[in-house]
Amino acid sequence: MAKMLLIFSHRLTEEQVKEAKKNFNVTEFVYLPEDLQYIWSNVPPEGEFNERYLDGIKSFLISNSNENDYVLVQGEYGATYLMVKWCFENNLIPIYSTTKRVYEFTKNDDETIENKHIFKHVSFRLYKNNL
Repeated sequence: MAKMLLIFSHRLTEEQVKEAKKNFNVTEFVYLPEDLQYIWSNVPPEGEFNERYLDGIKSFLISNSNENDYVLVQGEYGATYLMVKWCFENNLIPIYSTTKRVYEFTKNDDETIENKHIFKHVSFRLYKNNL
Protein backbone atom coordinates (compact mmCIF):
# COMPACT_ATOMS: atom_id res chain seq x y z
CA MET A 1 0.00 0.00 0.00
CA ALA A 2 1.29 3.42 -0.93
CA LYS A 3 0.56 7.10 -0.76
CA MET A 4 0.37 9.46 -3.70
CA LEU A 5 1.60 12.94 -2.90
CA LEU A 6 0.24 15.56 -5.27
CA ILE A 7 2.59 18.24 -6.56
CA PHE A 8 0.44 19.82 -9.25
CA SER A 9 -2.09 22.60 -9.62
CA HIS A 10 -5.38 20.70 -9.86
CA ARG A 11 -7.57 18.28 -7.97
CA LEU A 12 -7.57 14.63 -9.01
CA THR A 13 -10.47 13.45 -11.11
CA GLU A 14 -12.45 10.40 -10.12
CA GLU A 15 -10.82 8.48 -12.99
CA GLN A 16 -7.36 9.37 -11.69
CA VAL A 17 -8.24 8.24 -8.17
CA LYS A 18 -9.58 4.92 -9.48
CA GLU A 19 -6.51 4.30 -11.62
CA ALA A 20 -4.08 5.14 -8.81
CA LYS A 21 -5.86 2.73 -6.47
CA LYS A 22 -6.07 -0.04 -9.05
CA ASN A 23 -2.65 0.19 -10.75
CA PHE A 24 -0.45 1.50 -7.93
CA ASN A 25 -2.28 0.27 -4.81
CA VAL A 26 -2.55 3.83 -3.55
CA THR A 27 -4.58 4.06 -0.37
CA GLU A 28 -3.96 7.70 0.55
CA PHE A 29 -3.78 10.92 -1.46
CA VAL A 30 -1.85 13.82 0.06
CA TYR A 31 -2.36 17.33 -1.32
CA LEU A 32 -0.02 20.20 -0.61
CA PRO A 33 -1.16 22.59 2.12
CA GLU A 34 -2.52 25.88 0.81
CA ASP A 35 0.69 27.89 1.29
CA LEU A 36 2.82 25.34 -0.60
CA GLN A 37 0.16 24.93 -3.25
CA TYR A 38 0.38 28.66 -3.87
CA ILE A 39 4.16 28.41 -4.23
CA TRP A 40 3.91 25.50 -6.71
CA SER A 41 1.18 27.19 -8.75
CA ASN A 42 3.00 30.53 -8.93
CA VAL A 43 6.60 29.81 -9.91
CA PRO A 44 8.10 33.17 -10.91
CA PRO A 45 8.63 33.33 -14.69
CA GLU A 46 11.32 36.02 -14.50
CA GLY A 47 15.08 35.52 -14.27
CA GLU A 48 17.06 32.53 -13.12
CA PHE A 49 15.19 29.90 -11.15
CA ASN A 50 16.39 29.62 -7.56
CA GLU A 51 16.10 25.98 -6.48
CA ARG A 52 15.64 27.11 -2.86
CA TYR A 53 12.16 28.20 -3.95
CA LEU A 54 11.22 24.52 -3.65
CA ASP A 55 12.65 23.93 -0.16
CA GLY A 56 9.25 24.04 1.56
CA ILE A 57 7.80 21.48 -0.85
CA LYS A 58 10.80 19.20 -0.35
CA SER A 59 10.42 19.48 3.44
CA PHE A 60 6.74 18.63 3.10
CA LEU A 61 7.59 15.53 1.07
CA ILE A 62 10.21 14.42 3.60
CA SER A 63 7.69 14.78 6.44
CA ASN A 64 4.75 13.15 4.67
CA SER A 65 6.15 10.34 2.53
CA ASN A 66 7.70 6.93 2.89
CA GLU A 67 10.21 5.30 0.59
CA ASN A 68 8.59 4.20 -2.69
CA ASP A 69 5.52 6.41 -2.34
CA TYR A 70 4.32 7.99 -5.57
CA VAL A 71 4.60 11.70 -6.26
CA LEU A 72 2.49 13.18 -9.05
CA VAL A 73 4.67 16.03 -10.35
CA GLN A 74 3.36 18.39 -13.02
CA GLY A 75 3.84 22.11 -13.39
CA GLU A 76 6.34 24.71 -14.55
CA TYR A 77 8.99 22.83 -16.55
CA GLY A 78 12.10 23.78 -14.60
CA ALA A 79 10.47 23.21 -11.21
CA THR A 80 9.05 19.90 -12.42
CA TYR A 81 12.47 18.74 -13.62
CA LEU A 82 14.08 19.61 -10.30
CA MET A 83 11.35 17.90 -8.26
CA VAL A 84 11.44 14.75 -10.39
CA LYS A 85 15.22 14.59 -9.98
CA TRP A 86 14.84 15.14 -6.23
CA CYS A 87 12.24 12.35 -6.00
CA PHE A 88 14.63 9.89 -7.63
CA GLU A 89 17.41 10.95 -5.26
CA ASN A 90 15.09 10.40 -2.27
CA ASN A 91 13.61 7.01 -3.21
CA LEU A 92 10.21 8.35 -4.21
CA ILE A 93 8.49 7.39 -7.46
CA PRO A 94 7.64 10.42 -9.62
CA ILE A 95 4.75 10.05 -12.04
CA TYR A 96 2.74 12.25 -14.37
CA SER A 97 -0.70 12.15 -15.91
CA THR A 98 -1.39 11.86 -19.61
CA THR A 99 -4.50 13.35 -21.17
CA LYS A 100 -6.21 13.54 -24.51
CA ARG A 101 -7.93 16.64 -25.72
CA VAL A 102 -11.50 16.25 -26.85
CA TYR A 103 -12.62 19.11 -29.05
CA GLU A 104 -16.29 20.01 -29.35
CA PHE A 105 -17.93 22.90 -31.11
CA THR A 106 -21.47 24.09 -31.45
CA LYS A 107 -22.70 26.25 -34.30
CA ASN A 108 -25.60 28.47 -33.27
CA ASP A 109 -28.35 29.75 -35.56
CA ASP A 110 -26.65 33.14 -35.81
CA GLU A 111 -23.43 31.50 -37.14
CA THR A 112 -21.67 31.90 -33.80
CA ILE A 113 -19.40 28.98 -33.04
CA GLU A 114 -18.71 27.94 -29.49
CA ASN A 115 -15.50 25.97 -28.94
CA LYS A 116 -14.89 23.68 -26.01
CA HIS A 117 -11.69 21.81 -25.19
CA ILE A 118 -12.05 19.01 -22.68
CA PHE A 119 -8.98 17.28 -21.28
CA LYS A 120 -9.67 13.65 -20.41
CA HIS A 121 -7.33 11.62 -18.22
CA VAL A 122 -5.82 8.64 -20.04
CA SER A 123 -3.21 7.18 -17.70
CA PHE A 124 -0.37 7.79 -15.30
CA ARG A 125 3.20 7.28 -16.48
CA LEU A 126 6.39 6.84 -14.54
CA TYR A 127 9.13 9.36 -15.15
CA LYS A 128 12.24 7.53 -16.35
CA ASN A 129 15.45 7.87 -14.36
CA ASN A 130 17.92 8.08 -17.21
CA LEU A 131 19.83 10.99 -15.71
